[in-house]
Amino acid sequence: MQSPVPAQRQSLVDALRGFALFGILVVNLVAFASPYYGLGIPDPNAQSPAGQAAALLIAGLFETKFYLLFSFLFGYSFTLQMESAQRAGASFVPRILRRLLGLWVIGLLHALFLYHGDILTTYAVLGLVLLLLRRQPDARLCRWALWLILATALLWAGIGVLANADPMTISTADAPARAAAALAAYRGTAATVVAQHLYEFTQVWAVLGLMQAPTALAMFLLGLVAGKRRLLAQVSPQRRLFRRLLLAGVVIGLPGAALYAWTSVKLMGVPEIFGLSLSLLTAPFLTAGYVGGMMLWFDTRRGRMLADLLAPAGRMALSNYVLQSLICALIFFAYGWRLMGQVGPLAGLGLAGLIFVAQLACSRWWLHHFSYGPLEWLLRGFTNLRLSPLQRRQTPGH
Repeated sequence: MQSPVPAQRQSLVDALRGFALFGILVVNLVAFASPYYGLGIPDPNAQSPAGQAAALLIAGLFETKFYLLFSFLFGYSFTLQMESAQRAGASFVPRILRRLLGLWVIGLLHALFLYHGDILTTYAVLGLVLLLLRRQPDARLCRWALWLILATALLWAGIGVLANADPMTISTADAPARAAAALAAYRGTAATVVAQHLYEFTQVWAVLGLMQAPTALAMFLLGLVAGKRRLLAQVSPQRRLFRRLLLAGVVIGLPGAALYAWTSVKLMGVPEIFGLSLSLLTAPFLTAGYVGGMMLWFDTRRGRMLADLLAPAGRMALSNYVLQSLICALIFFAYGWRLMGQVGPLAGLGLAGLIFVAQLACSRWWLHHFSYGPLEWLLRGFTNLRLSPLQRRQTPGH
């Protein structure tokens, strides 16, 4: 194990995590706002030219990309947890098992009451796999990651072939009725919101198990390798790597993203499945391009200012992720204003920007007064079996 990680590395990783939070919010807000999300039929609120343009932008640049970035950073941070346990003289395995259990409980509550598309429970389960594989050679971890991505893309291409042979396998005849039922439930009462989440749990497992989980695990493995090598510690030593990542994102990732966006917004049906297959294959390249581009930007004067803005939100990413869902649930569900079905993609994109700007300001204020985000504090306490002081000690004169 190498020496403790320089402070700059934490700041850059936190800044990237803050950037990932914005992308996650953009995608999740669409799911909160529209009862048609994921049903394979057009959303009436997205049919204007501006709505179509916004939908294409969200699908192309955000969907299937930012959960990959979040996953990569989860794997990267796994190495930080290993080093933290070593510095504390604690056994790593019991400590990380408690952390994953705490994350799973938070995710379960998040999924039940706020957002059925929760990623935390998946991360907690996949974290067990990462724990088992943490000592594998880097080359093997990279090969396994590539095979997971390739196998998942080929699987969905095969599903597309089967659907093309028998279109009834992806019939959307009942989609309008399902959208109407979801809209009524989410606008109904708190009880109907929870009941709808429980119903949707039974619908998402296939997509979760056949798409999100294997690709997230692949990014876990790549993040673990990157963390072992401290690739995000400083920009200068890895400048050539980051340029290559950015180039791969532009040359491979962007065309794949454009085709995915067109098939998912304009065509749907069987073409959408083939577009998804292509996206599963090329989205990691665009995600890598985001990493390379942001790291290079962070090394400029304006980029350092941006990193300084993003880092506090990234430091309390767990709290901010759940807070995003809470805000969206209050806006769109029966918990608050019941605006589901009334906000199109363009307005949703603007709303996501406003929420995130508020989170940046609140995160900076919070961390000026407290050492950890509220959920980070609870998770840290459960992990270490003791609660650390939450409030920051103020130096004389403050």
